Amino acid sequence: MAKAKREQALENKCPSCTASLKYNPKLEKFKCEYCGSEFTLEELKKYSNNASTDEKNKPKEEQPRDTYDGYVSYHCESCGAEIVADEQTAATFCVYCGNTAILKSKLSGEFTPNRMVPFKKEKDEVVETFKKLSKGRPLMPRSFNNEKNIEKIKGVYIPFWLYGVHVEGDVNMTGTIVTHWSHGDTHYTKTDTYKLVRGGHMDYHNIPVDGSSHFDNDIMNTLEPFEFNDLIPYNHAYLSGFYAEKYDEDGDKTYQEASVRALNSTRSYLQEEPKRYTAKVITSDTLQSKETSKEYVMLPVWMVNVKYKDKMHIFAMNGQTGKFIGNIPLDGKRVFLFTMMIFTISMIVCSIASYIIYLVGVK
Repeated sequence: MAKAKREQALENKCPSCTASLKYNPKLEKFKCEYCGSEFTLEELKKYSNNASTDEKNKPKEEQPRDTYDGYVSYHCESCGAEIVADEQTAATFCVYCGNTAILKSKLSGEFTPNRMVPFKKEKDEVVETFKKLSKGRPLMPRSFNNEKNIEKIKGVYIPFWLYGVHVEGDVNMTGTIVTHWSHGDTHYTKTDTYKLVRGGHMDYHNIPVDGSSHFDNDIMNTLEPFEFNDLIPYNHAYLSGFYAEKYDEDGDKTYQEASVRALNSTRSYLQEEPKRYTAKVITSDTLQSKETSKEYVMLPVWMVNVKYKDKMHIFAMNGQTGKFIGNIPLDGKRVFLFTMMIFTISMIVCSIASYIIYLVGVK
């Protein structure tokens, strides 16, 4: 057993009935599920709600207590239960009463996000999208997208770093121009090869990089793009009703990924122009990148765990745009039948073509 801090959990309280408030993406307001009251963030601030203010009601940290290594315990304000959470967790739920527990200290100091994009998509939209997966996918198992297969759906605010990157330098390429012409019955092909050098500089803004090691980077990258015009100043009241993680991969480490993306985009752009060449191959470059800005933000993602034939499949939805991704399994029987059908049709077509050729030859 190891020593760890005991956290005091916060939650949004309804000013009308003191029940728990949760953020409603469709209304873009905080709604009480008990009395039906709705509030904007500004209205909550007027009521001095403990989860929507910043320093006034900052909870006092209690003395450390025994718990599992790498975890912390917190005290639920609604039912008084003691819950254990991962030390990276910033917002979770009490397993006894279901109320949101916002661990404010996890998102304070250097871990305080600059801005965030609130959820725009609700849980029922995730379910409906999952149920429509079979459309246009004849090889997917029939029962796979049954709602009963969903093990867990959770909306999570994922920590991201947004980078500004400046790239400059030269790209050396070999370009070819292929010309074809005919003279009489003779056909000619001419290939001219050129050495090309293109240079310049480009500035990139808001390159997102996932700052949590808990989430697959490939999944997070595929969920892009996010619309950063929707970024608002961070306020932990928006975490109510959702999970949240703090970053465990700092900006210095994740910048390398942003740099690679900026450099690759610059190479692709410089290789595109000019268009008069039949082909262009990059031989070398002197491109260098420089970080121009860095911002810590929270972005919304719905994570969906689907259990099918004792195997877990992970899907995700961009909580802002609704983009849905995941690896869909194939039905072995359907694949076999589809292959046999294609083979049979091909054999029939080939037989008919051979017969027609034979008849033409006989005549």
